[in-house]
Amino acid sequence: MFDSLSSKLDGVFKKLGKRGILRPEHVKEGLREIRIALLEADVNYKVVKEFIKRVEVKAVGEEVLKSLTPAQQIVKIVKDELIALMGEGEKIDTTSNPTVVMLMGLQGSGKTTTAAKLAKKFLKEGKKPFLIAADLQRPAAIDQLAQLGKEIGVGVYTDKTTKDVINVVKKGIEEGKRTFSKIIIIDTAGRLHIDEELMEEIKKIKDKFKPQESILVVDSMTGQDAVNVAKGFDEKIGIDGVILTKLDGDARGGAALSLKVVTGKPIKFVGIGEKIDDLEPFYPDRIVSRMLGMGDVLSLIEKAESVISDEEAASLEKKMLNASFTLQDFMDQIKMVKKMGSLGGLLKMLPGVPKGINIDDKELIKVESIIQSMTPEERKKPKIIKASRKRRIAKGCGRTVADVNRLLKQYDMSKNMMKKFGKMGKKKLSGMKNIQDIAGMFKN
Repeated sequence: MFDSLSSKLDGVFKKLGKRGILRPEHVKEGLREIRIALLEADVNYKVVKEFIKRVEVKAVGEEVLKSLTPAQQIVKIVKDELIALMGEGEKIDTTSNPTVVMLMGLQGSGKTTTAAKLAKKFLKEGKKPFLIAADLQRPAAIDQLAQLGKEIGVGVYTDKTTKDVINVVKKGIEEGKRTFSKIIIIDTAGRLHIDEELMEEIKKIKDKFKPQESILVVDSMTGQDAVNVAKGFDEKIGIDGVILTKLDGDARGGAALSLKVVTGKPIKFVGIGEKIDDLEPFYPDRIVSRMLGMGDVLSLIEKAESVISDEEAASLEKKMLNASFTLQDFMDQIKMVKKMGSLGGLLKMLPGVPKGINIDDKELIKVESIIQSMTPEERKKPKIIKASRKRRIAKGCGRTVADVNRLLKQYDMSKNMMKKFGKMGKKKLSGMKNIQDIAGMFKN
């Protein structure tokens, strides 16, 4: 997420931090570099201009430059201004019963997948969702939504025999009400670009059914184009908010940093992966913390709590306290982490983690295969694994003896750390510790 921008900002702050005393010219030089970094990240140039002006006014003040840690003060100013730039995170208003949410967007923005992700999010919150496949231009979109609905256990209304989108939405809403659904999500048609036919169709749906929320789904990887698309939809249809997709990809960050200022509309959710659970509420402070290399412990804790039960946390705490942590427990850790998402993405949520660490999630499969190749006794008592056993384990899983040795070494290190973490074996900390332990094995 914003890796390029993050690295450049980090470089600026390190350069400022190396100076014992900061003078106005030093700050202005740093701000010039920040301006270039933001422009290269495809942030709207007017937004960048106003942002730099506000930061400069605060950063060259006497109180900052004469403080004990002027560089840190400037980092804080930049952080606060970036948060202000993106506005407050807003949720979808679900006070109406049912709440009708209409999703709009161009083809390729991830709209249909986002509809299912949003439904899964509401399902986990205990608000029964229902999906309507109203993209009648692409039969594949109807099939895709039906399949996704089946996967997550959510009802989907489809009708491939008609091109009457108003009738489809009408019957879909009726079906959603009949099944006592709390949230009804309409997946509308998309186009390769904004055209009159698309706008007219969506406008008819909005005027006829008056959805409580009209949400635009945009691809963050398109940078300023995403902002222009948002302006176009808002002017012609009117939008209540935005969902930014593909924020885990090579997104330069321009859309996230420009949208609120340019359109006046809040970002409500962000897509951070391809999995059905990879949709997060938009928290500007957390996004900025990740951008500045400060981690995002709150989001990490929430992910840990969603996959680690109280019983599992208590069991792990007990094993930490009495140092009975086995290789089987280590494999269980890996399974928990895999449920939480990409290992590389999770690692970036930890503060102080060096930038540029490249971690392949496929390595987790390698570790699992090695442990699964062991006998129950070997998993329980790794000390009995000598040369002949290592050769047998490696052969059984198609790995090398070096891979086995690497795993055993990391396990020993992890177990020693467990002793130090013993008194803090809470669910929250165990989730973070899992990631640190496992990630340590795969740093390239």
